[in-house]
Amino acid sequence: MTTIETHAPGATVSPSARTSSVGEWLTTTDHKLIGRSFIGVSLVGLLGGIVVAALLGIERIDAEAAMFDVNAIPQLFSIYRIGLTFIVLIPLLLGVAIAVVPLQLGARSLTFPRLAAAGFWTWFFGSVLVVIAIASNGGPGGGDSRFVRLFLAGMLVVVLGLAAAAGSLATTILTTRAPGMNMRRVPLFSWSALVGSLGLLVVLPALAGALLYTYVDYQYGRAGFGGNVGVNNWIGFGFSQPATFVYAVTAFGFAAEVIAVASGRRLPMRGVVFTGMGLVAISAALGTVIQQPAGISRNISNFSIGDWFSDVLPYAMFNLLPILGGFIVIAVGGLALRGRPKITVPLVFALLGALMVFVGMLANAVYLIGDAQLAGTVFEEGTWLCIVYGAVLSAMGAVTYWGAKLWGRLIPDKLVAPVAILGFIATALAAFPYFVAGFAKQPANASEFDYSGPQNVWNGLSAAGHVLMFLTVVLFVGLALRSFRKGAEAGDDPWDGHTLEWATSSPAPYANFTDVHTVASPEPLLDLKPRRRD
Repeated sequence: MTTIETHAPGATVSPSARTSSVGEWLTTTDHKLIGRSFIGVSLVGLLGGIVVAALLGIERIDAEAAMFDVNAIPQLFSIYRIGLTFIVLIPLLLGVAIAVVPLQLGARSLTFPRLAAAGFWTWFFGSVLVVIAIASNGGPGGGDSRFVRLFLAGMLVVVLGLAAAAGSLATTILTTRAPGMNMRRVPLFSWSALVGSLGLLVVLPALAGALLYTYVDYQYGRAGFGGNVGVNNWIGFGFSQPATFVYAVTAFGFAAEVIAVASGRRLPMRGVVFTGMGLVAISAALGTVIQQPAGISRNISNFSIGDWFSDVLPYAMFNLLPILGGFIVIAVGGLALRGRPKITVPLVFALLGALMVFVGMLANAVYLIGDAQLAGTVFEEGTWLCIVYGAVLSAMGAVTYWGAKLWGRLIPDKLVAPVAILGFIATALAAFPYFVAGFAKQPANASEFDYSGPQNVWNGLSAAGHVLMFLTVVLFVGLALRSFRKGAEAGDDPWDGHTLEWATSSPAPYANFTDVHTVASPEPLLDLKPRRRD
């Protein structure tokens, strides 16, 4: 059952199609503007986070020479991890989904659009509070008690804002679809947005509860939760694995979407792909809310049957099932690309991004094996970087792909294709050296350490990767700004798409569609293109 009005108003020019006033941006209920607001602010946060990451990488090249005061190091690591997760990863992908999903569903707006708008502003001001608190010697390990409390309060505001936006998105997919679009016909990206937003609604309340308990303990006695130095112990599950699998699941949805378009055919085994994305989100969400890593203890060869049930079963459920889900999406995508697919830049972004997220999942499974002896090393940071930067590549691809519908113009392939390759190289350089350094026992979240091997090489390569990622983001943002203002007009269906967003004009009008579309398959536009092979 859907809640779409059957009497469509005449199409009006969207504020997103022209220069919008400040008042329109501040008070808008247009999902396209709300989504673009999330995307724009998170990209600015991404640049800041990468700068901090590069500085920490440079700091770790020579463990005996210090650029920063030793007391500032915990704050730098905090803004690096928390910023790239809650100010970049979640809102960036959530913003893409908010901007695109109603168009894919044939809906004229989000359900509860004011809730989504309130979620954006709540998240934005909470993020400002978090940055101010950490910069003022607050946050995890901070020395100023006032700003430690401000950090905890700001994080709670951030979490509430993201939860509000995720709730609006999930409700839209569940209740506001075009006539004939049952859940089996929901577009692939919209399905990933649904399981991802529902996963967020499981994970974020658990994190909010941990923040609240930590705040109360810090305010009154600091006896139970370890005070400022114990903050990360209680909230760290929110910005590590498997929580990041939930945050990045839409990378697989975007990959499946553009693979189907590139193949020119209906994606085979759609139900299997749906199951794969569901495994990623649901298993990872359940693994997050237990708030403890589901790892395997050392000496696995000596395990009893009881040890297998207590260690191996949770490990498989919360860490291997998401890998299985990601593998399913990639494998079905590979089958779909047999023959002569149309290679586009969004497809390159999507494949490289999903691949890096999948590598991060695999690395996390290795990290949690006790016999690997990787606990407390930078191996986990490499895992996290694969997922975060891989998801960023996917988001860039999504902006390249759907920017044609949101702005009505295209980013030239010849200019943006090298950016995709540069971003992939940057991600590999930033993350992979920490896999090697992890086996060499380089400690996590530390700038002073000593171990055998070329530690300056591994940390230098990672720092170079962050610098290249900064260059990637700057180039991409510059190309996008120029192209979406003065680039070539896209036309209504530049990619020969399959789903309803390509059935309206570019850029999409304020109410998205002049007429209500009735769908009879998961690929309604392919139904109108008999020349395409099924």
